[in-house]
Amino acid sequence: MTRKCIRVLELHKKWRKDRVGYAKAHTELAEEFRLAAQMIEARARAGLTQDQLAARMKTKRTVIARLEGGRTKPSTRTLEKLAAATGHRLKITFEPTDA
Repeated sequence: MTRKCIRVLELHKKWRKDRVGYAKAHTELAEEFRLAAQMIEARARAGLTQDQLAARMKTKRTVIARLEGGRTKPSTRTLEKLAAATGHRLKITFEPTDA
C-alpha cells in the first residue's frame, strides 16, 4: 500500500476552501497559535529544551508541551514565569481591532 505525502500547508489551503467552519475556527484560534509560536521562539532563543525550561519554571515537560501545542491557555503568572526562565520580559498590549 502506498500513501501520498501531503504537506500541512497544502491541507490547510484545501480545508479552508472545502471544510465548513474550518476557516472560521482557524481564524478564531489564530491568536492562540501566535502565542504558542512566541513561547516556542522564546525557548529556542534561550537555547533551552522543554525539559530545561520545565526545570527552570518548576513544572513538568508535559506542561511545557501543552503550552507550546496551544492546548491550554496560560495564565499571566505562567507567562511571567516563562519570560523570566527564558531571559525575556513579558509585554502585554491592547490593540484596536480593524472592525
